[in-house]
Amino acid sequence: MTNRISSISNFLLQLDVLKSINRRTYINGGDRVENSAEHSWHLAMACWAFAEMLQDDYDVTKLIKLSLLHDIGEIGAGDTFLYSKNRENAHIKERESVKRIASHPGNPIDELVQLWEEQEAGESKEAKLLKVVDRLLPFLHNITSYGRAWKDNGIHKDQVLKMHKFIEYENSEIYTWFIAQVDNAVAQGWLNAS
Repeated sequence: MTNRISSISNFLLQLDVLKSINRRTYINGGDRVENSAEHSWHLAMACWAFAEMLQDDYDVTKLIKLSLLHDIGEIGAGDTFLYSKNRENAHIKERESVKRIASHPGNPIDELVQLWEEQEAGESKEAKLLKVVDRLLPFLHNITSYGRAWKDNGIHKDQVLKMHKFIEYENSEIYTWFIAQVDNAVAQGWLNAS
């Protein structure tokens, strides 16, 4: 029994590294950047809330699991900024990291790789919602910080529209709200219109 507890404790400490992976998104209206563990928790809560609001027969337990593990690959790969030019290959390093984490002798979660792959593919109903909400959260932080991360990184309206375009096909209500917020961000000077 003691060995099992020691083993899972070591696994949990490996997961704890996600707290040290900083993102470029500012929280609390710009107080500091968030880390990937905070983002994963926030994503899980947001997905749960959206699932309840949308009432579309989501498997909420699965949705929360997908949310909690969607960024664990960053433990070995780091976070890749949404607007990074190196984004295309980020999933390769993340997948390798997920497989390493899953192979930890203290990992009791048999479906860890399978669920990570599901959220990565984005084909299930739950994974599609996760992808939408995952894009919305940093967007919300940009709104509450008056575009601080956008300004810090020279992001323009066309970049934001391009990276969020898929939302239009997943949920028109969310997309309509998103477009109104983009227009407001441009009007306020938080997002460069060109």
